[in-house]
Amino acid sequence: MTDPAEHAALWSALERHLPAALDLRRRLHRRPDLSGDEAATRDLVLAALPGSGGAVKAAETGAVLRIGGPGPAIGVRGEMDALPVTEDTGVPWASDRPGAMHACGHDTHLAALVAVAGALAETGPPVPLLAVLQPREETYPSGARDITAGGVLESERCAAMVGVHVQPLLARGEVACTAGGVNGSSDEFEIVVRGRPGHAAYPHLTSDALLALSEVVVALQSVVSRSVDPMAPAVVGVSSFTAGSAANVIAGTARATGTVRALASSTRELMHRRITEVAESVARAHACTASVTFTHGEPVLDNDPVLAGSIARELDRRGLSVSRNLRSLGSDDFSYFCELVPSMMLFVGTGTSEPLHSSRFLPDDADVRALAAALMAAYLGAVAVVRDRVGAFAPG
Repeated sequence: MTDPAEHAALWSALERHLPAALDLRRRLHRRPDLSGDEAATRDLVLAALPGSGGAVKAAETGAVLRIGGPGPAIGVRGEMDALPVTEDTGVPWASDRPGAMHACGHDTHLAALVAVAGALAETGPPVPLLAVLQPREETYPSGARDITAGGVLESERCAAMVGVHVQPLLARGEVACTAGGVNGSSDEFEIVVRGRPGHAAYPHLTSDALLALSEVVVALQSVVSRSVDPMAPAVVGVSSFTAGSAANVIAGTARATGTVRALASSTRELMHRRITEVAESVARAHACTASVTFTHGEPVLDNDPVLAGSIARELDRRGLSVSRNLRSLGSDDFSYFCELVPSMMLFVGTGTSEPLHSSRFLPDDADVRALAAALMAAYLGAVAVVRDRVGAFAPG
């Protein structure tokens, strides 16, 4: 545990760095960059960070910056990309780029990171901090996946990773600090059924791919209810269906796409297997064939329980309201960090009831302050865990 004087100095320094962070948030919000085009955002954030000359480029338009000396470090993730949304908030610092908006709070996350990093640089971090400026959280290929695959976190001896995300489902100032799976895996599937086309007046001479796929779609509705443990959250959903081009022609090919989500890796694997079995079996019953292709997205976001406990204690010491129950089948590529090192994602309530990704979603200054406080508590909680495990990360 860090000592009380060390804590007090850090919290005082955080207050001093918040005004500049709030100004940075407005500048970021005014000039959003879409996924894969975040270089300008990266450079703006690096200019606000101490010691930015030592930054290492990562994942094309991202960067990792060490604040502090050598040794094991704590990573703090800040996502940089905006969404292809036209803003409708009316604030003077609204996006000046039609079709691009920080509608998921990434500008506020970056501002909180900069405030925390500035405070740590001023007082001297008890454990080095890695500012991880991550591109492409909103699209594929995932920026977090590319950062973890690139080896920069290993070379910088990242011992733990923390992050925060605004969440309008929570009350303002409430912080969700939940151990275990908190966001689901997110994969997409495509099912193509092939039969024998023909004249609609002679159905007995055909194998109707449209009919077969229609029954596949209906049968998939039982995958979760009859194959998955009722206590294990999961979703299988078909979202598009295409077949045929004329009223009097029986389709020889039909195609459907959908999403499959789970809060446990074992459930994810089970559903992939059952979707394939159902599609192939039902198609065969109609004298058709089915092929199933999966596009793997984010894994389960699995918060480390030891970090969760340590960070919850820091939140309590700061007098912040803590929830330990928030989970959803939404996804976030922070999950790739969870697969590499012990990691913790916190969710912080906002003063707006507008949903994430809305053209009117706009956290205010108080929300940025709450994010910075939660992120500082997360860092301090991680410090205690890393210090306890320091033997595992000894030099050499």
